[in-house]
Amino acid sequence: MNIEELRDYCLNKKHTTEGFPFDEKTLVFKVAGKVFALTSLETFPSSVNLKCSPSYALELREAYPDIQPGYHSNKKHWNTIFYENFSEKLLKKLIDHSYDKVVEGMSKKMRLALLL
Repeated sequence: MNIEELRDYCLNKKHTTEGFPFDEKTLVFKVAGKVFALTSLETFPSSVNLKCSPSYALELREAYPDIQPGYHSNKKHWNTIFYENFSEKLLKKLIDHSYDKVVEGMSKKMRLALLL
């Protein structure tokens, strides 16, 4: 997967927006205003930070050398995935998981209003 494919996949999720709230090189994807993915447009190798449940995050880090504790993020809840030579199927699964974790953290009222 390349950055364009990553971007397209994230933007196809309901109520997702993109922006550069931190600087001009860190692309951030949000669902209803809450961050679920961050990626640098200048870092090599390419990476993305994704939210993850704590136990699953540890499991993934042990199983895959391309998954590290979240760079500049809460290392308990975020992973950094170096995705250039990573399984596209697994990366999509991890993006979905991140999106779902953020949606789970929203109030029931907000989820119902957004039909999530």
